[in-house]
Amino acid sequence: MIYACPLCSQPLTLDSRTFKCSNNHMFDKAKEGYVNLMPAHHKHSKNPGDSKEMMQSRRAFLESGHYQKLQQQLANTVQQSIANSVENSEQPTILDIGCGEGYYTNEIANVLGENAQVYGLDIAKVAVRYASKRYANCHFSVASSYKLPFNDHSLDAIVKVYAPSKQEELLRCLKPGAVLVTVTPGARHLYQLRERIYQEVRLHEEQADEFAGLELIEQAKLNYSMQLVDGQAFDLLQMTPFAWKASPELQAELKQCTRFDCEADFNIQTYRVI
Repeated sequence: MIYACPLCSQPLTLDSRTFKCSNNHMFDKAKEGYVNLMPAHHKHSKNPGDSKEMMQSRRAFLESGHYQKLQQQLANTVQQSIANSVENSEQPTILDIGCGEGYYTNEIANVLGENAQVYGLDIAKVAVRYASKRYANCHFSVASSYKLPFNDHSLDAIVKVYAPSKQEELLRCLKPGAVLVTVTPGARHLYQLRERIYQEVRLHEEQADEFAGLELIEQAKLNYSMQLVDGQAFDLLQMTPFAWKASPELQAELKQCTRFDCEADFNIQTYRVI
C-alpha cells in the first residue's frame, strides 16, 4: 500500500484491517473493503460529494453502455501510457481521482491485469462504498482530491475524468516520468441536452489544460451520437451540473421520454512529468 496519513502525511501501513502511521493515527477498513481517509474536520458538509440519488442515476446511465466507448478508450490510453513510461519489472500504480462508483477504475484494472495496483478515490462515501463492494480488483478510499492521501512520488499514473484537483498535489504524488490522463468535455458534449436548458448554448472550450511541471504528449477526440431511450436522458441529466438548471417541466419530460438523441463529445489528453 502507498497510502499516506491525511493528518500528518506519514506513510500508512496495514495491520490486519487497520491502517496506521508512525504517529499512531489509525484508519479502519470498512467491511466493504475501502478506507475512509477524510478526517471529519476536512469536510465542508456532513456528506460531501454526490448524493445517493445522483449516484443511482449515474450508475443506471453508465450501466446502459452509452459511455462504454469512453471507458474502453480511456483504459487503453492508460495502458499504452504505462507501457511507455514504466519498466517491465515494476508493478505500476494508478490512481483514478473522482472515481465515483468505479466505472472507469474497474475497466483500467481489467485492462492492466493483476500486476498493476489500481486505486480509486472519491469524496462521496456512498459512491466509494458501492465501488469497493462491487470491484474487488481495486483499492478504494474516501478522500479529497485536493489533499491526496498518497506518499510522495508513489504513482505511475493519475486519471482525472472531470474531477477537480490541485496541481501541486498531482506533481507531488506522480513519479518522475509518470503520466496524467485527463478527460474533458468536447465542444459539442451533450449539446442537444443543453439547448433544452439554455436559450443560447455555448460550445465548450477545447483548449487543453496546462499543468505546471507536465508536458502534453498526446491528444485524442471521441465523438459519437447516443440514442437515449426510456428515461435514460433523465438519468444523464441527473449526473451532470445541468440538473440544477433544468426546469421541473423538462425533468418530468425527460423521465417519460422514449427516445432522445444526444451527442457525446470528449477530449482525452495525456501529460508526462517533465
